[in-house]
Amino acid sequence: MSTYLILNLASIAFPLALSFDRKVAFYRKWPAVFPAVGVVALAYLVWDVIVTARGDWSFNPKHFGKVKIFGLPIEEMLFFVTVPYACLFIFEVVRAYFPEGVVPFPRLLAFALAAAAIAAALVFRRRDYTFLVFLSVAVLFLTGGIFFPGLLQSRHFWLYLGISYLPFLIVNGVLTGIPVVLYNPDEILGIRVITIPLEDFFYNLSMLGLCGMAYAAFRQIIPVR
Repeated sequence: MSTYLILNLASIAFPLALSFDRKVAFYRKWPAVFPAVGVVALAYLVWDVIVTARGDWSFNPKHFGKVKIFGLPIEEMLFFVTVPYACLFIFEVVRAYFPEGVVPFPRLLAFALAAAAIAAALVFRRRDYTFLVFLSVAVLFLTGGIFFPGLLQSRHFWLYLGISYLPFLIVNGVLTGIPVVLYNPDEILGIRVITIPLEDFFYNLSMLGLCGMAYAAFRQIIPVR
């Protein structure tokens, strides 16, 4: 197995094994989980295909298999299933074991953060990954401010995002440390936390934030216990 495939399997093994825990009972949420993961994965895969073709990043052939779809290693495509699944599992663990509370996060703040992200995107418009990742953060806060203001005020939501950064540091640390993913230095700022580009922190925020919002939407549409 390739390094990237092992990393994918390791990411999902623990959440999948505990999906049948009585208190969390994550398997009962699957009718809402899989559509949420699918919608967000599709959007980010389209992004991935385009920027990989542009040369914003590439993949170290030593650490993935021979199968590619639309120019992406199959392991890269699996990443957009295994990681969101694992993190939505964290969301349900938070819901099961932590009391809910209200976070003071008015709509105006969401729109202000979206505006700041758009401004940052324009400032760094010549660096493709930096530009796109700030636009994705703007989409997150605009979506939250317009459609999910209650979720932005949920302590569960922010705990979910905060705790998800722990496995993010491990997984991305491996991906960028070996490295499995190679970044074009012309398309990023060059600021790294150990080996992880600063942009990846915003990428993680937008992807998992939108995944949480999609999950909340599908929970309203599809009754789950």
